[in-house]
Amino acid sequence: MLETLRRIVQEVNAAPDLSAALEVMVSRVRKSMGTEVCSIYLLDHGANRYYLMATEGLNKSAVGNATLHFSEGLVGQVGMREEPINLDDAPSHPKFRYLQETGEEPFHSFLGVPIIHHRKLLGVLVVQQRESRKFDQQEEAFLVTISAQLAAVVAHAEATGAIDGIFGNKGTLTAKFDGVAGCTGVAIGRAHVVYPPANFKSVPDRAAKNIKKELRALNEALKSVRTEIRALGEKALLTLPPEEQALFQVYERMLDDAALAGEIRARIEAGNWAQGALREVVLKHVAAFESMEDSYLRARASDVRDLGLRILAYLQQSKPQNTTVPPNTIIVGDDITPTIFVDIPRDRILGIVSQHGSSNSHMSIVARSLGIPTVVGVGDVPLSRLEGLELIVDGHRGEVIVSPSGEVLRQYRAIIDEEKQLSKELEVVADLPCITTDGHRITLYVNTGLMADVGISIQRGAEGVGLYRTEIPFMVRDRFPSELEQMEIYRQQLEAFHPASVTMRTLDIGGDKALPYFPIHEDNPFLGWRGIRVTLDHPEIFLVQIRAMLWASESLDNLRIMLPMVSSITEIEEAMHLIHRAYLEVLEEGAHVVMPQVGVMIEVPAAVYQCREFVQQCDFVSVGSNDLTQYILAVDRNNRRVANLYHAFHPAVLRALQTVVTEVKAEGKPVSICGELAGDPRGAILLMAMGYDTLSMSASSLLRVKWVLRKIGLARAKEILQQVWTMDNAQVIRSHMDLMMERAGLGSFIRPMHFPGPAKEPTT
Repeated sequence: MLETLRRIVQEVNAAPDLSAALEVMVSRVRKSMGTEVCSIYLLDHGANRYYLMATEGLNKSAVGNATLHFSEGLVGQVGMREEPINLDDAPSHPKFRYLQETGEEPFHSFLGVPIIHHRKLLGVLVVQQRESRKFDQQEEAFLVTISAQLAAVVAHAEATGAIDGIFGNKGTLTAKFDGVAGCTGVAIGRAHVVYPPANFKSVPDRAAKNIKKELRALNEALKSVRTEIRALGEKALLTLPPEEQALFQVYERMLDDAALAGEIRARIEAGNWAQGALREVVLKHVAAFESMEDSYLRARASDVRDLGLRILAYLQQSKPQNTTVPPNTIIVGDDITPTIFVDIPRDRILGIVSQHGSSNSHMSIVARSLGIPTVVGVGDVPLSRLEGLELIVDGHRGEVIVSPSGEVLRQYRAIIDEEKQLSKELEVVADLPCITTDGHRITLYVNTGLMADVGISIQRGAEGVGLYRTEIPFMVRDRFPSELEQMEIYRQQLEAFHPASVTMRTLDIGGDKALPYFPIHEDNPFLGWRGIRVTLDHPEIFLVQIRAMLWASESLDNLRIMLPMVSSITEIEEAMHLIHRAYLEVLEEGAHVVMPQVGVMIEVPAAVYQCREFVQQCDFVSVGSNDLTQYILAVDRNNRRVANLYHAFHPAVLRALQTVVTEVKAEGKPVSICGELAGDPRGAILLMAMGYDTLSMSASSLLRVKWVLRKIGLARAKEILQQVWTMDNAQVIRSHMDLMMERAGLGSFIRPMHFPGPAKEPTT
């Protein structure tokens, strides 16, 4: 059975389109099961009807014409019950509906199984026979297994809009594509598809007739690309902060003899012509990066490919031409890199959509720095059909909607308008303290990682930095930054917020964050070598970073140090020993600094239950609510199959958060929280009621949270929290918080966080 399944799946996946795939499926299943009929009925959700879309054994003329209402016939029953129906005499069943055009009258045996993908009913797979008999359990199991494979094919066709064509809807493509949020925000504009100037697939192997001539051609191409990259780097100086500008230095170094250039020359000297040698080297590196499990390292493949294509364009004497980009543009491409959109005037780009990439790719980092709503990893999006079409880029949910309906468009425009209006209203509280109506004072910090975050954070009244992600300067380089380089970057942050405190998290790599020059390969990286575990194993890295932080704080004394991913007392003790060692070293070298406060992050369940012991070893505690939620619920929120199970309002998560604040306060130490829950006004109300002293969030959430907390009393927040403790369901808690805010006249502060449903489904 497994071998048969494998062959069928391979043939279906190799089919050129959905119609061909369905034909292959019914033909192979009929033959494999030895039945007389195999048919596939697909559900048109718009018409709420099933259509016969492929058959082997019934009249072919009925394909596309035979139809049943959603609840009609045995096919309808299979769909509504969402389970197989196995009958030895189908015509005698009360729900049997005879379709004359199919010619199914002679067939008595019936086995139908639903085609379901991620809880969504897509159709029904049916086999029939003249003989009156029930199909046995093995046959039923085989058909259920085949149906599960078919579901993925149909779901892909639905996502790309291909299914519209077979239903007869051959008009403008309307579809929703899922990806990963590269930069938050919403943009509505027209698609402008960018293609690489050259293509490696068309480059053959060819013996070099004149090796010296080929080497000269390569040198000229490399020289031209270096000039091009330097010019782009100079443009980046005007738009990007220093740490993002370093990306273009990385690109230049990749062209050095010690990197790509040297390998290409070696291939030419071995006898291949320049274009073939270039293709060999670049595709080898691309394949190596793409095969890596770590998302950041996979993202480096796009950098290598981009440089390789630029060199190839010069070798082919087809220098990339700058195409004029119209206003209100959404840049769309197979693998967008910073070198593509940095060259385009910022005011013309509303959003970015890339088939490849990740939230940690260089492109995403630069997009966040420029504030461009971005969705990456949208592998299904059909580039050839998008030029000029209207797109919605939903950088909050990582979705792209193509040719949205009028209603969806209206909702998203309302969201953008409401956000703009709300931003104007919120500006009045920027310089005011966060004090509740009954006089309770709560501190609001920001999370930062880029210098671009600083200006907007200060403008919006941030009282300090609750989380500075130090890994960003490490991620945009091709080597560990030196102590001096780190010190200069940290100094900028500390000076910008002085005298307010800046909490710097020590290097937090691993999980979904890795360094190209320090690869970590693990089967389960989120439960592996990450955070404090890495830096304690490499004290040489940890000590350099701590020294850089300490030197940066000289004469400012507003540094706080925070340790990530701590799960045991031993880790705190070892880290504190190294921190004190670094402190004594810089004092001996003449630094005038005070010993900074040191705290730990509560991100894993073990830390929740030992937080009292933890805080006895340090100065403060900060909860990382995103990771804590992920670990408590055992849900990878980047995994689309289970992301819907990730709920920060889950009762277990809220109880853990209350445990932490109660235990830490019992020791008389301050406790803060950084994460998305703190930046959600609903979550902020509950966290304040629990007793958190400080909430740290993205700068974009700061004013909204401040406005809401200034409009509600601590006593009222505690009443709401008591109501929440009686609830056992995350959705109920969230809905209750929405209702409480509506009643308090604060509904507008949560509506912008609600987004319309998929373009093909009714929105509520």
